Amino acid sequence: MTSSGPDAWDYIIVGAGSAGCVLANRLSADPGNRVLVLEAGGSDAHPYVRAPVGFLKTFQDPRFNWCYTTEPGAGVDNRAIFFPRGKVLGGSSSINGHLYVRGQARDFDTWAQLGNRGWSYDDVLPYFRRAEDRSSGSDAYHGTGGPQHVSDIQERHPICEAFIAGAAAAGVPRNADYNGAVQEGVGYYQRTIRGGRRHSAATGFLHPVRNRRNLRVESHAQVLRVEVDGTRATGVTWRQHGKVYRSVAGAEVILSAGAINTPHLLQVSGIGSGERLRRLGIPVVHDLPGVGEGLQDHYAIRVVHRVTKPITLNERARGPRLWWEIARWLATGGGLLAFSPAHVGAFVRSHPELELPDLQFVFTPASYSDGVVGQLQREPGMTIGVWQMRPDSRGYVRARSADPDAAPAIQPNYLSAESDREAVVDGLRWARRLLASSALEPYRGPETLPGPHVQSNSELLGYARAKGATVYHAIGTCRMGSDPGAVVSPDLRLNGLSGIRVVDASVMPTMVSANTNAATLMIAEKAADLILAAG
Repeated sequence: MTSSGPDAWDYIIVGAGSAGCVLANRLSADPGNRVLVLEAGGSDAHPYVRAPVGFLKTFQDPRFNWCYTTEPGAGVDNRAIFFPRGKVLGGSSSINGHLYVRGQARDFDTWAQLGNRGWSYDDVLPYFRRAEDRSSGSDAYHGTGGPQHVSDIQERHPICEAFIAGAAAAGVPRNADYNGAVQEGVGYYQRTIRGGRRHSAATGFLHPVRNRRNLRVESHAQVLRVEVDGTRATGVTWRQHGKVYRSVAGAEVILSAGAINTPHLLQVSGIGSGERLRRLGIPVVHDLPGVGEGLQDHYAIRVVHRVTKPITLNERARGPRLWWEIARWLATGGGLLAFSPAHVGAFVRSHPELELPDLQFVFTPASYSDGVVGQLQREPGMTIGVWQMRPDSRGYVRARSADPDAAPAIQPNYLSAESDREAVVDGLRWARRLLASSALEPYRGPETLPGPHVQSNSELLGYARAKGATVYHAIGTCRMGSDPGAVVSPDLRLNGLSGIRVVDASVMPTMVSANTNAATLMIAEKAADLILAAG
């Protein structure tokens, strides 16, 4: 392959993240399909990626992370919020918090009711099961033998046990499987960890098949634009190590660059709102106003307490104890380095009259500086985070210029909807209630965030505006639907152009009641069948 002429493939996949890895595996299973995968990031073979606790190190490391920042938002005291996105083989599944959460059946039934036939819960459950290798075995809701390993936490920390007991006493039912028949309840999180190592989409789907002769994976390959001839996408132009190449797709170009980079790539390729593109000096190839609009994300806020006994993760992450934990992980795959950032989850109805949970909680026997994940405090602590699972606030992703290397403007518009402001206050009150249980009495020290002086609704909302942050669950910027504002059809084809689909979290029409990685894997599994059926 040289920069002097194009090379030809059947399928070109842009992005080797969660969705791209699934597609690479499934599409190349037929030796008659020639598949090219282009990933802007590099290798995932680094201890920070492999060790689950390495999440804290990749969080702001540009070797693995696009390190975006949002536009200042009125709902968050005009702060610009750090907005990580995976830039590495495996994408965000290589830097995320490992939690495997599918959402509620109602989420997917809502997609179908919005005009997306074939996306109801009954339709998508087989794809969740196909992707999964559940460590505890298969049943009506879970699969075994799939590429994505899903395990249970092995070390049951006494503070976690006390938290679960306290939540149950507060009326939150114990639930050993929130991905099963019912989501509501409290229990340990299921995780994409195997043998104490991160089990990303790259680990499960991509690496086992990289030796297929019909599959080529190029890392450090930045796609600059999608090439369009008339009304058909024909390929992509991309850059690697300073050289520019053009690759032709005989069947389809598939954009799996994520909810930020997929709409941005479309826009700099001339596909998006014609009015905005013209203002940026970008020639309009296809006027599709919905591209980049409708960004949704989870906005989280934390409550933190000191712990009165030196048994939290904070003490295990310093000095000689840390070296012991590293040795333990290398030898057995256990201990501190094998932990996901959150241990226990709770799915709660903020008000009893609600039919389904609307608040998701993450609890860990550790505390972080100023309530921010990434820097453990020196003193023992425990933290609970909470977010509204189905936010009503909507934002956008928009190119700033014609330069594909310039980061786009990311505006989630956090807390712009009144319902979201009410929910964040409800969530903080619930978090305090869960931490105030008698079961936690032997461990609970004083509250450090937001602090006992923050009590009224307005004070709690003010704290949420000042201290909340993203949970890295961006979706919806190329949403699927049957209405004129949709970007892709229910079969994920880009509306108005042939030879191109979008397969990633950007196609979700509404937020799932969950972390988004599991649903993204499912979308790609279903998309693979749609693509192969089209031939």
